[in-house]
Amino acid sequence: MLTNVTELTALIISLIACVIILIVIKLKIAKSQMKTAWIFVYTCMIIMCIGTIAQITLSKLLNIDPIYFEYFTYIGNSFLSVAFLFAAMIFANTKITFKKRYILLFCIPIISLLVLWTNDIHHLFYINYSIFASKTTYGPFLYIYNAYTLLLLAISIIYLLQYSIKNSGIFSKQAIMVIIAAIIPISINVLSIFKILEFTIYITPISFAITIILLTFAIFKFKFLNIVPIALQKIVDKISDGYLVLNEENLVTDFNRSLLTTFNIKSIDIRNKNIFELIEEYQINKETIKMALENVKKSDTTETFEKKIDKIKKYFTIEINAIRQKEQFLGTLILLKDITQHKEDMIIIKRNQDMLVEKERLSTLGQMIGGIAHNLKTPIMSISGATEALSDLIQEYNLSIDNPQVNSEDHHGIAKDMSLWIEKIKNYLEYMSDVITAVKGQAVNFSEEQDGTFTVSELVKYVTILMKHELNSAIVYLNTEINCDEKLELQGNLNSLVQVIDNMISNAIQAYNGEPKKTIDMIINKEKNKIIISIKDYGPGLPEEVKEKLFKEMVTTKGKNGTGLGLYMSYSNIKAHFQGDISVETEKGKGTTFNIILPMNE
Repeated sequence: MLTNVTELTALIISLIACVIILIVIKLKIAKSQMKTAWIFVYTCMIIMCIGTIAQITLSKLLNIDPIYFEYFTYIGNSFLSVAFLFAAMIFANTKITFKKRYILLFCIPIISLLVLWTNDIHHLFYINYSIFASKTTYGPFLYIYNAYTLLLLAISIIYLLQYSIKNSGIFSKQAIMVIIAAIIPISINVLSIFKILEFTIYITPISFAITIILLTFAIFKFKFLNIVPIALQKIVDKISDGYLVLNEENLVTDFNRSLLTTFNIKSIDIRNKNIFELIEEYQINKETIKMALENVKKSDTTETFEKKIDKIKKYFTIEINAIRQKEQFLGTLILLKDITQHKEDMIIIKRNQDMLVEKERLSTLGQMIGGIAHNLKTPIMSISGATEALSDLIQEYNLSIDNPQVNSEDHHGIAKDMSLWIEKIKNYLEYMSDVITAVKGQAVNFSEEQDGTFTVSELVKYVTILMKHELNSAIVYLNTEINCDEKLELQGNLNSLVQVIDNMISNAIQAYNGEPKKTIDMIINKEKNKIIISIKDYGPGLPEEVKEKLFKEMVTTKGKNGTGLGLYMSYSNIKAHFQGDISVETEKGKGTTFNIILPMNE
């Protein structure tokens, strides 16, 4: 049993500790519900300590019945459990809304004080009061008060313990400290109430003081009031990306709910486990992780890489960073960003782009076939007429062989006519050969693209041949102006360049909205070490918002009849095959000029 001197010393130390803590909280901690709740707790403890110290020192000196000091002590004692419950609730939830039903929590403490203060009349609180628990006879209401107090303390400890374990683990210093702080006052009160061990009434404030000291150490060691760890945990649990925190030995010390959900595991499966044991299960390369961990320990770099984890069929971007405080390495943070949806979206986008590209190619192929039919129809008809003429000349020649009236001059005349028709057939065949060559080049362009050397005149010839039908159908005239040597050679993919120019001429034709007898200029200039091919129309011009994103994304001014791929692909082709560029100049109501800029090798 403690002596009065020992008890008094312990109580004075407890009082000083509580006052110091109360002052520190008031001065150092930012205004919050948590601050208010802990001030409530410490105020109750200070009242208990002051009342008990006064009882020890003054009851005999002033010859006052010790029970009257209890009237003051119980002001702190009655409300301490309520204050502690509010502190625990705020700790668990960061902030609470005070509800009307919470007022009921104060009913038992208030009634208890009233019953105690009128105890001389009814003895419901104490039948017989003594500073020794074994000599005290409790009234019926005191059992209600003690049960209520223990219930609130138990609920408070459950709150603190539950969220401390969730935040730091059951074997963390934080959780162990809360457990010890909880066991001391509850166990002493139970032993005292049921008179299992002999205690003075002074043990209650002393035991609570020990609890407060332990929680005080937790406050400043683990910064309960400063960082509100549960609030932080709630935040990181809502983050969609998972994370792991490793200590210096690469053991998992912390993580969030997203990580557990993503990998369908429980906290017990990974807490305090070595990271290399975990990654082996998910077939992640140990050497990659080991090297990354070593790199971040040595510097402040961030190690980033992508990894598909086949076991859960997900893609992740993994980021590894060092956690440091004042240049001291504390641990490692591993972030796992789930990019599975992004990967799947990219596959869908690529598939859709391929479909659009194929649609554009088929559209181009359809236009090209129409042009072939038109371009070959005239020479074929002409060759057919020439063959008929040659047949007539051959028949005429056969009849003239045995005719004595036909002289050598007549034979030479027939031969000359036949030569003229053959020359015409050769010209027609040469034109058809050019058409076929141009078309073949464009057909090859659909499957494979090869760079080579070609002249400006070849470029113009292919463009003219392939666009002839579309220009004639629209009754639009192509004015070609070459301001450089026609034999000037260019390096790159001729067929791609022809397709780009044809697409721009087609756009220019469509800019006239079906109006006939319009003109399109194709102007070729040489400026220093660049060839600039300009396609100019005199239509309505492009809207400013379209111009700004013309080559950055697939946009169209043709509504449902356009895909926006033409210029988008044209820009890509010029960049890829010529390391060139495309610019656009447009003015509302005056037209648009596209400039294809090709660098030349000097």
